[in-house]
Amino acid sequence: MTYLDVDTLSGMAPLRVAVFSLGSNLGDRFEYLQGAVGALRATPGLKITGVSSVYETTPVGLVEQPDFLNIVVVTESTLPSMVMLERALAIEDAYSRVRVVPGGPRTVDVDLIAVGDRVLNGENLTLPHPRAHERAFVLAPWLEVEPDAELVGHGRVADLLAGLDATGVRRRDDLRVE
Repeated sequence: MTYLDVDTLSGMAPLRVAVFSLGSNLGDRFEYLQGAVGALRATPGLKITGVSSVYETTPVGLVEQPDFLNIVVVTESTLPSMVMLERALAIEDAYSRVRVVPGGPRTVDVDLIAVGDRVLNGENLTLPHPRAHERAFVLAPWLEVEPDAELVGHGRVADLLAGLDATGVRRRDDLRVE
C-alpha cells in the first residue's frame, strides 16, 4: 500500500511546535525580552502558545558578565526552520545584538531550540540546538510551559533537567513577560 502525504498534495506545510529560548544580560533586560516576544508574536505564520516565567540565571562559560534573564517561548508554525532562524536573527539585530566575544554579554539572544521532531545539521542551523540538553536555563522554563516535552535525540526535558545542576536558575515571580 502506498501512503500519500496529504499536506504535500494540498500544498500546505505541516503545523509544528517550535521552541525558542530568549535571554538578555545587558541594558533593560526585561524590556528586551518583552520586545523580542512582541516581535515573535508579530511574525506571520507563527502563533505563540506559551511563554514561561522569567528566570534569572548565572551565566554559563568563562566570560565574566552580568546575570541573564531567560524565558522560553513555545509556538506553533508552518514556517520553514530557516525562516524561523532568520526571524530570530532579525530580532537580535533589531536590539543591536553584538557578537564580539563568543558566549559574551548581549542585549538579547533568540535561539531556535527545536522544531517538532526535526533533526538538522546544516551549515547555519542545527536542530535541536546542540547544547540545549545541557542548559538548565533552557530546560527549566521549557518544562514549565510543556511538562511532557521531549528534546529529540536526548529524551524528556524533565529527565534532562533532573540530571543538571540548576542552582544558578531562579524563577522571578515579580516579572512576567506578556
